[in-house]
Amino acid sequence: MSTRLSLAVETVFDAPELGRIAVFAPRAGLDLSALDKDRLHLIQGFKPDHDAWARAGYDVSVAPQGAYSAAILCLPCAKALARDLIAQARALTSGPILVDGDKVDGIESALRDLRKRAEVGGPVSKAHGKAFQVTGGDFGDWRAAPAQVEGFQTLPGVFSADGIDPASKLLAEALPAKLPKRMADLGAGWGYLSAQTLSREGIEALHLVEADHAALECARANVADARARFHWADARDVDLKALDGVIMNPPFHQARAAEPKLGLAFIASAARILAPHGRLWMVANRHLPYEVSLKDAFRTVTEIAGDTRFKVLYAEKPSRRGR
Repeated sequence: MSTRLSLAVETVFDAPELGRIAVFAPRAGLDLSALDKDRLHLIQGFKPDHDAWARAGYDVSVAPQGAYSAAILCLPCAKALARDLIAQARALTSGPILVDGDKVDGIESALRDLRKRAEVGGPVSKAHGKAFQVTGGDFGDWRAAPAQVEGFQTLPGVFSADGIDPASKLLAEALPAKLPKRMADLGAGWGYLSAQTLSREGIEALHLVEADHAALECARANVADARARFHWADARDVDLKALDGVIMNPPFHQARAAEPKLGLAFIASAARILAPHGRLWMVANRHLPYEVSLKDAFRTVTEIAGDTRFKVLYAEKPSRRGR
C-alpha cells in the first residue's frame, strides 16, 4: 500500500470490523497488505492489472458483486469515470468510502466536489496526492451513461471516448480496398478501426483484442458483424496464431506517463501472431522511432501515409529474428 493510503487507513478510515471491502480500480503493484486480504473484493477491468491481482490470490472481477461494508476507490484521471465509480461505490456500500488519488489525476477537484455532497474525513496529504474518507451523500446523478460518437457507443474512461481518434481515422483511410482473410486489431478500443476494416473486401474473420473490458463491451455494441471475434486480452501476449494481417494503433502511454515500449511490444506481438506471409498496418505518432523495430521484425517496411502528427506504416513477412 502506498504510504499515503496506508496512513489514511490507519488514521481516517472507519471501516466496520466485519463485511466485504470493495477496492475500485486498483493498479497492479499497489500494496494492500495492511488490509485483511480475505475481506477484499477488487474491481478491475484492465486485463494486465486484473490478471496480476488474480495471480496474487485476490478476489477480483470486472464489476462489483453484491453489497459491501466499506470501499476504497483509487481515483482514475478521467473525471466522468471517477464520478461514476464514486456513485457505484456509494450505491453498493453501507459504510465509508476511502478515496485516494494523485494531484495530476484530479484529487483536489474531487475533494472539493465531494465536500459539497457528503461528510469528508481527513484529508491525508502525502506524496503529491491526498486520501480522505467519504460518509453518506447521494451521487446517483454521477452515474455515467454511454455516449454516442458519430453513431458509435463509448463510455467515460475508454480511449478517445469523446471523439474518433485522428490517428485511427488516418489508418482507416490508408487501408487498401481488399484485405487478408484472417486478421486482428490489436488494441481495438471501442471498435472504430475494426468497423472500418470490416467494410473492406476479403475479410473472413477479424479478432478484436482489447485489454480494457469497458472498451471491449463498447466494441461488441459497435461492431455487429458475424466475422468479428472479441478477446479481452493483453495484446502483448494474446493467444492467436498464423494470421494473415494485423492492424493497430498501439498506445504509447501507461496512465499519464509516456511509455513507448508499449508500442514496441505491440510490434513484437504482431510479428509473433502473423503467418510468414503476414502483413501489418499500423499508425503511430510521427516522433516515435518504430521503424527500427519494424525493420528488425519484418522483411519489408514502408510509410504509406501520414501528416505532421502521425505516420501510417506498412510491413510484411515477419523475419525469423522478429518472431
